Amino acid sequence: MANRTFKAGDSREQPSLLPPRIEDYVGQQNPVRAIDSFVGALDLSKLGFRHADRAADEVGQPPYDPADLLKLYLTATSTRSGRRGGWSGRPAAIWS
Repeated sequence: MANRTFKAGDSREQPSLLPPRIEDYVGQQNPVRAIDSFVGALDLSKLGFRHADRAADEVGQPPYDPADLLKLYLTATSTRSGRRGGWSGRPAAIWS
């Protein structure tokens, strides 16, 4: 069994059932694309994220990629509305 650095989801280019690619679910103007680009430009290890410099040969269950967790957090907090923090109902897509 090969050691993996992080747990990974489906590739954006992976064919799937309706629509043919996961990438097709997200429109070009979707704010998730801005979050993806923003997090991709960050140096997470310099910002103090644990496991950002994880080596592929470490033993044990791999953690989730810190970049994916940050994308999830930013997307979840950006889609909240109102004083009580309820969900706005806007769809949010996260990919790895």
